Amino acid sequence: MRAIILAAGMGLRLVQPEGQQKPKCLLRFGDASLLERHLHFLKGAGVDEVVFVTGFKTEQIEAELASIDWKPKTEIVVNEEFTLGSVLSVHTARDAMTRGGDVLLMDADVLYDERIFAPLVAGDSVNRLLIGRDFEAGDEPVKLCVENGVPVELRKQVAAGLKYDTIGESVGFFRFDHVTAMRLAEICADYVESGRAKMPHEEAVRDLLLEKSHVFDIADVTGAPWIEIDFQNDVKRAADEVLPSLNALSQFAGASQQ
Repeated sequence: MRAIILAAGMGLRLVQPEGQQKPKCLLRFGDASLLERHLHFLKGAGVDEVVFVTGFKTEQIEAELASIDWKPKTEIVVNEEFTLGSVLSVHTARDAMTRGGDVLLMDADVLYDERIFAPLVAGDSVNRLLIGRDFEAGDEPVKLCVENGVPVELRKQVAAGLKYDTIGESVGFFRFDHVTAMRLAEICADYVESGRAKMPHEEAVRDLLLEKSHVFDIADVTGAPWIEIDFQNDVKRAADEVLPSLNALSQFAGASQQ
């Protein structure tokens, strides 16, 4: 199993102070950055092939990885046009997407509990989506709609009249088996080649789901704390509400370097 972590964006909506901008994965909560927390969970799950797609201030991410001294060494691929959409970042990582085995595709800017991660990596080769049903209504969350166990929508805006029996927020972590990862890479390549490189990668995943040629598991992680960091208010909520509720994370920083 291989993890591809999307960490190329500038995080403009975070509005960081001039001269202090950093990739969002380097934001620290408690004793570790989001980047180090990702690596901790991946190592705990036996995933030691990790690919970071970087772009904005790549050198800062490289410095963080060097300071952690992670073993085995992670791979970095650089999206030089990181101001475009995240679909281009997935396309930039097409070699990692298609070299075999299951692929975890993960947003880098998420603070989360181990109860989020465990269902993602459990079991043999599979396609899997994560859903949290206790989400806040509004235009920002990417909604995952499911009917009879089958995903029927993955978008911020859900069309009126769409039939579904379950709706929740997509956590932003996906798992694909080899065949499905290959197909997603083809879809992303088509986006880039047809002038749609500014699109978010969730649109390509949505196209994959709506083809209905691949079976997906839906893992319900409702109740497990997590938050995607997009705005300054998210940073405050992450520190004040999510961090205190995480399971046994305070001791991992030192162990992660072993």
